[in-house]
Amino acid sequence: MESIQSIKQRFEIIGQDPKLNRALEKAMQVAPTDISVLVTGESGVGKEAIPKIIHALSHRKHAKYIAVNCGAIPEGTIDSELFGHEKGAFTGATQTRNGYFEVADGGTIFLDEVGELPLTTQVRLLRVLENGEFLKVGSSQVQKTDVRIVAATNVNMFEAIKKERFREDLYYRLSTVEINIPPLRERSEDIHLLFRKFASDFSQKYKMPTIRLDDNAVSILIKYRWPGNIRQLRNIAEQISVLEENRAITAATLNGYIPNNTTSNLPAVVSNSKSESDFSNEREILYKVLFDMKGDLNDLKKLTMELLKNNDSQKVQKDNENLIRKIYGNEDEEDIDMEQETQEESKMKLLHLPEPKQEEASSIQDSYEDKYHFAEEIQEEETLSLQEKEVELIKKSLERNRGKRKAAASELGISERTLYRKIKQYDL
Repeated sequence: MESIQSIKQRFEIIGQDPKLNRALEKAMQVAPTDISVLVTGESGVGKEAIPKIIHALSHRKHAKYIAVNCGAIPEGTIDSELFGHEKGAFTGATQTRNGYFEVADGGTIFLDEVGELPLTTQVRLLRVLENGEFLKVGSSQVQKTDVRIVAATNVNMFEAIKKERFREDLYYRLSTVEINIPPLRERSEDIHLLFRKFASDFSQKYKMPTIRLDDNAVSILIKYRWPGNIRQLRNIAEQISVLEENRAITAATLNGYIPNNTTSNLPAVVSNSKSESDFSNEREILYKVLFDMKGDLNDLKKLTMELLKNNDSQKVQKDNENLIRKIYGNEDEEDIDMEQETQEESKMKLLHLPEPKQEEASSIQDSYEDKYHFAEEIQEEETLSLQEKEVELIKKSLERNRGKRKAAASELGISERTLYRKIKQYDL
């Protein structure tokens, strides 16, 4: 077995971080087997190097190696890309096409951003992992393939499983061995080494002298958190190499290329709130508005009934002072400029309702005493079905944008994938 140092030289991997070395060791140990591997880590950390190492050290090294970015393939065509299709399977399928799993038979397939796969494709992939069988789109003939699958993702898979965006059984099939690549901010000793490597590469590429950082610039380089990881570091090294005439880079010069730079080495505050496109936030807002309206209406009816029963607005105002304040607010909360009218006067105007006839007042009072309190009656009124409202919104948007799901999704404020899922869910 090759040493870690030789692997680093062969695949141009820079760094001596213990976590990085451990990830490479696991890749070397699992390579001779056919075990499925899941590579995890933030975007830009270099996850694509691991499947190349696994393939190169496996007995499949002379067969095909295919890398597929699952997030870059449209949902409607990803099954065809992975598993192939028969002629006439769908509009535009003018001839039979072999998918990646058929082409890579005997080799290795790298599924990058596997967390973005649609649920229907996840079912097909699970079958391939279990027994190597798959069906072409539009075909009923089962085909066999022998491929090694290495997947990668920057998604929190347990969160995706919890939200039913990823199948739990598929996750455990893919992650027989899980290899985590540490983010660049946890490899502080490797940051300057990587920068020097990139600076040297770009000096040769653009035939210019190599840029060099002074001590203060190196300190800033190491303290920065690098949210874009190695990809961001490489881009900044390239920018400086091309744009700066003075090849000695100072801290002030480097600060001009690092966005939102701060010399603080404190941990960043990360929000736990999740942006969702499934109407959950809209539901919460709608519930709150409905309950507030129901409460206000309940209070108004109670106040009106008190007026009808007592026929004395002064007494009602005194007895229900807190209720009036709750409905109309405090006097200090509003500033009424028109004719210097005070809020208390407005309340009194609202309370001076026309007096009902004696017979009507008596009838209303008897009815009120014989029936439940309004607060109890309101609970028995027909509740608003948020699911029906959601279906109605989707139907109206689809009618307005007939044949244009992208425009409909944009109007609803959700992604096309979410709209497609809801159309299937509600059988629209």
